[in-house]
Amino acid sequence: MLDIEKNQNRTTHLYMEVYEYYRKLILDGKMTPGSKMPSLRKCSQELKLSRTTIETAYLQLAADGYIMAKAQSGYYVTEIASHQHKNNQPGTHKETHYRYDLASSGVDKESFRFDLWSRYMKSALRQNERMLTYGEPQGEADFRETLSDYIRERRNILCSPDDIVVGASFQSLLQILCPLIHEVYPEFHRVSFPTPSFVHGSTVFGDYGYEICYRNKDCDVVYVSPAHMTKWGEIMPVKRRLELLKYADERHHLVIEDDFENEFVYFQKPTPSLFGLSGGQGVVYIGSFSRLLLPSIRISFMILPPELLNAYKKKAGFYNQTASKAEQIALCQFIRDGHLAAQTRRLKRLYSSKLKQLRSSVRQVFGTGCQIQVGAAGTSLALTLPYEKSGDELKKQASEKSLHLQILKESEKDVTVLMSCSSMPVQDFIPACELLKSVVLD
Repeated sequence: MLDIEKNQNRTTHLYMEVYEYYRKLILDGKMTPGSKMPSLRKCSQELKLSRTTIETAYLQLAADGYIMAKAQSGYYVTEIASHQHKNNQPGTHKETHYRYDLASSGVDKESFRFDLWSRYMKSALRQNERMLTYGEPQGEADFRETLSDYIRERRNILCSPDDIVVGASFQSLLQILCPLIHEVYPEFHRVSFPTPSFVHGSTVFGDYGYEICYRNKDCDVVYVSPAHMTKWGEIMPVKRRLELLKYADERHHLVIEDDFENEFVYFQKPTPSLFGLSGGQGVVYIGSFSRLLLPSIRISFMILPPELLNAYKKKAGFYNQTASKAEQIALCQFIRDGHLAAQTRRLKRLYSSKLKQLRSSVRQVFGTGCQIQVGAAGTSLALTLPYEKSGDELKKQASEKSLHLQILKESEKDVTVLMSCSSMPVQDFIPACELLKSVVLD
């Protein structure tokens, strides 16, 4: 067992010592693939370290591929060690490259101006004195000020920069939020998610001991994504939003609003946020810039209601900022100069056009009688096809023909496939659909 107490003259952070300890055990084969990591609580007790330190080490291990989180279960060792041994042998490394990728929710190559973003990053890195200091735990002050103006204009959300907490991803923000909820609402024990596909959020809550439920408005915490109710972009109507807020308020429940893909609403007018409709009471708002910019630019934020904000202020100094300081500085000026608004308009035009073309291609190949589900937002549609084999069999056969698929659901007589237009070139829509049709009919 790692002995932290004897290592008083350390030159590295505590979490890195924990990270290196488990990393070595995994690479040496002393922790085999599939074995379960010690729980956060148990590891914290055994090493006599804070839970935050252990969580940070585990998150770093997960980010580097050594462990993976499983919903309501914990962290498990991956097969990275055996893969690395294979990769050290010449001629054994093999990656899967798909000719057509209908499952990816990545970014269109033409959607982002790398040259423009590079200029803002270079400008941020030239702020020598500022870059010599650690990032503010709550997020850079000027960025939070710009962010409060941005969300007021874009989402009609009124909040102070002091109400905003910045983090690298929504999952890192939940790592802050969960203990706050436990402190302010110790009677809360159950959290509801829309579907089991919200695995990243449910994993964090599960790690903190919450019971995970789905589509249950009677839970203490209700996690919703109103602009992304389904994989194909259905939006929660205003009437239902008001009903949810009223129901939660009457029972003193907490609502977490994940505003994922709200920017990609094409076929109806934007719907007011739950946070705005509630006046900021009883709702935590979470937003991100990964879809507007690039998945590799990891900046998210949450707006806390008063009770949780007061609890956060008492311990804010104990948290490390997980989002890049340089990227916050760059994005701050990027927003101020109007480029994020222009990027949003560009993406809406691009993805709405591509989604229409994908739907047209599906109709052309599968006929006008095929069942297609398209929401008012997002970059995907759901296609239901007659198919009597399993969804896994369909994915396998498609993969053998260099076609990547995501199965939404299946029955004895049909299967529903999610088809994304975001990263695939338009000229590949027809060939990809024709290949899918040949696999289904095979």
